[in-house]
Amino acid sequence: MNEAQHMQQLPPATDDEATRYRLGLARLAQVDGLAGERVIAALQEVAPALARYTITFPFGEVYQDEVLTLKEREIATVAALAALGNATPQLKVHLHGALNVGCSREEVIAILTQMAVYAGFPAAINGVLAAKEVFAERDAG
Repeated sequence: MNEAQHMQQLPPATDDEATRYRLGLARLAQVDGLAGERVIAALQEVAPALARYTITFPFGEVYQDEVLTLKEREIATVAALAALGNATPQLKVHLHGALNVGCSREEVIAILTQMAVYAGFPAAINGVLAAKEVFAERDAG
């Protein structure tokens, strides 16, 4: 789904919101690629406002500053999602994102292993198993 199709399905936006949406959609594509697009498309069907918020705030605002690199942001995101322990679909999207922006598989496993210390072994193990699935998807495709 392209930007025009996304915007057509949403309530009218302010110029500032439209700019954040445009920037956010570009950043989402840069980080999460097709996985991110699939999440937004799935949300569009049932919750178009949530799809818009998901693009305009995290990707259209937070991911726009240059304090952290995209790689550093994805490291933090993977760690946070793994620590939550209840966000496996989002973790998988951001595992792809981490790999897309330069994390190695070894770095991903190290990040997830570190979560055993702070979030417990179940969170770390579940994170590693999610990474295993992501690695297999990437190897197959």
